[in-house]
Amino acid sequence: MATGTVICWVAWLFVLFNVSPDQAGLLGFLFFYTSLFLGIVGLFSVVGFLTKKRIAGQNEIIFRQVRRTFKQGILFACFVIIALILRQFSLLYWWNAIFLILLYLIMEGVLLSARKYSNRDYV
Repeated sequence: MATGTVICWVAWLFVLFNVSPDQAGLLGFLFFYTSLFLGIVGLFSVVGFLTKKRIAGQNEIIFRQVRRTFKQGILFACFVIIALILRQFSLLYWWNAIFLILLYLIMEGVLLSARKYSNRDYV
């Protein structure tokens, strides 16, 4: 996962420094946001996993920790990308930001409560 994250950040830097936003069109923005999304997912998944592994110790099954942190990384990356897209189109106002933060917190709460009350670890 760490190797894939580094590759995604290198791809994002390549797009950032070699693609002109004026001439890129839709495909350039798609590459920009996709590589940024994957880089954020990987970064927060790896950092979250290492943090949880250090806190939990060796008692927890590693695969469960990876799955949990991967879901949290995806959720956070969606939050960042949506905020950036709204900002790109000058639609990010304070009320949109508050709504987006509340939506993020609700989704995180749903994921946490689903994990807490599930007998199986499918969520």
